[in-house]
Amino acid sequence: NVWIASTRPHGALEPLPFRNEWIFILDADEVLPPPAEAEFAKAITDAGDIAGYWINRRFMFMGRWLRHAYYPNWNLRLFRHALGRYEKLTDAPTNSGDNEVHEHVLVNGRTAKLRVEIDHYAFPSIDVFVEKHNRYSNWEARVAADTRLDSSSGKISSKTVDRRRKLKTLSQRLPFRPLLRFLYVYVWQKGFLDGAEGYYFARLHGFYEFLSVAKTRELLKATTE
Repeated sequence: NVWIASTRPHGALEPLPFRNEWIFILDADEVLPPPAEAEFAKAITDAGDIAGYWINRRFMFMGRWLRHAYYPNWNLRLFRHALGRYEKLTDAPTNSGDNEVHEHVLVNGRTAKLRVEIDHYAFPSIDVFVEKHNRYSNWEARVAADTRLDSSSGKISSKTVDRRRKLKTLSQRLPFRPLLRFLYVYVWQKGFLDGAEGYYFARLHGFYEFLSVAKTRELLKATTE
């Protein structure tokens, strides 16, 4: 048996008395294909000492699946609730609306991957993309500013951070981040193979990075002045 949440129960994994051992997190803008039910059942039955499963997501943008930009996109969503917790990167108010999209489930135990994939309809229009990422950049800037202030004061973070988060922290020190973000999506991830949609997707992510950089500087100036 598995309990499926249509929204992420951020901060609620510990106190809630879950009926089942396993939990699956599904966002409101995500869709599972029919074969998922059978694969989930088999994965749980055959789990053994596995604590959680990663599932891949397919980003839908401007009416099509981006086969290269932001693909693959693995998320740990199916897990034993007693062994999983969300990482918490900041307690500061960020006005992002849904900070949990940036925070990931960490499990205490071995993990594996599922074959089935989620269709992710996060950006039904350019307008929605811009509105969401304007809010998300508030979160990015707050975390980046906190990280730099902690580093400058000699504080050592005790948070558990995976490889992806470490790379993210490292990238915040690099110059020309908006350009690098565009090149990462468009060239490194081969977004150019997704046609015009891949180009627009990469350019919009470059703009998102620019907003994060500008807002981080604004926060740091306000803190030091």
